[in-house]
Amino acid sequence: MNGTDVSMKKGQLGFLAGTHAVNDLYQGAIPAMLPFLMSERHYSYAAVSGLAFAASGVSSLFQPLFGVLSDRRQRSWLVPAGFITAALGVVAAGLSGNYPATWLCVALAGIGIAAYHPPATSQARAAGGSSQKAMSVFSVGGTIGGSIAPSLVTLVIGSAGFSGSYLLAIPALVMAVLWALKGPWMRWRGYSAAAPLVTGASAKATADSTSRVDDWRSFARLVTVIIGWSIPFVTVTSLVSLHAQRDLGQSAAAGAAVLTSYTAAGAVGTLLGGWIGDRHGRMTSVRIGYLVALPALLGIAWAPSFPVLVLSTVLFGTAMFLPFAAQVTLAQDYLPNRPGTASGLTLGLAMAAGGLCSPAFGWLADSSGLQVTFYALFLVFIAPAAMAIRLPDHVMGSPDTQSPEPAKAANTGSAP
Repeated sequence: MNGTDVSMKKGQLGFLAGTHAVNDLYQGAIPAMLPFLMSERHYSYAAVSGLAFAASGVSSLFQPLFGVLSDRRQRSWLVPAGFITAALGVVAAGLSGNYPATWLCVALAGIGIAAYHPPATSQARAAGGSSQKAMSVFSVGGTIGGSIAPSLVTLVIGSAGFSGSYLLAIPALVMAVLWALKGPWMRWRGYSAAAPLVTGASAKATADSTSRVDDWRSFARLVTVIIGWSIPFVTVTSLVSLHAQRDLGQSAAAGAAVLTSYTAAGAVGTLLGGWIGDRHGRMTSVRIGYLVALPALLGIAWAPSFPVLVLSTVLFGTAMFLPFAAQVTLAQDYLPNRPGTASGLTLGLAMAAGGLCSPAFGWLADSSGLQVTFYALFLVFIAPAAMAIRLPDHVMGSPDTQSPEPAKAANTGSAP
């Protein structure tokens, strides 16, 4: 691969990471709006958990559909259409005056988020090849966007109220203009999600993978693990800010700071997971992530003071995202002939469990308190953590074990 190809790939990954940041900013804006909705519109825990379902659950149910569509034909236009629709839904939710309208607007935002992820993830994998670090760069864009969301929502709604929600559309408008301009980073010529831009041994491995059989059994195990991952992820995202305010007597700003710390830690975990995956094998990042996340979640439930809650939340956010890039590439390698479907099912349908279960944990919080809810989450999370450490590692669709020298393989341009 010559220097121009490498530079183009980096430009593609960087720009895709930017679109991911904008898209997931709106995904993160919804839980950041929940405390304001509770205080100004007097919604219950169950009501705000229902909004979390509208965002995560509806989005997750639609993502497999968009994944199938992106496998059949390259539809790069879904990327800008997705984050623009997400922005429209979030803005409309802030301006709506009643709960049903708010729920529908949040669901619209969720559909936009769903439309974005499968084609963008396939494009990122195509540009990055087998590198876990490359996928982590794309993934961390979304995490950064989510980490910015609480501060942006607090700044806009905290100062201008829900009537100023239209200001939240600015990031999407700016990115839409950049997409329309189609700078050097958008040169997709000769590129498709189904045929990654790779050369040498990587190209041969990619070509070989198309003739291999999809491993649906391993993929089903991974989906089960991600379902178990999504339940505490969505619930902690929805309730940790309220936990800081209601149980530990902190301000709305402090609650937003906890949520920001949680998502920012996820960005660190995503990059760290990619680094670990390239050097020590992606299953190492998966196992470390789940084994550290368990006691961190227990710390969130137990936290007797605000500093302990912040520390536990940061550790939990970091650990939860250590396996993120690895899980995406594992899904695509389990189904080498259907990368969009793999992305849609793992990032979509599996994540639906978190949204579907969110109202149940909201009702539990209403009846028994947030601390009991977090202890219940810990118990639920034990089973998927145990399953995660036993997942098989397939490389480019083959049932081989992970390479003993992943860093060397990555450096030579061959599949790990």
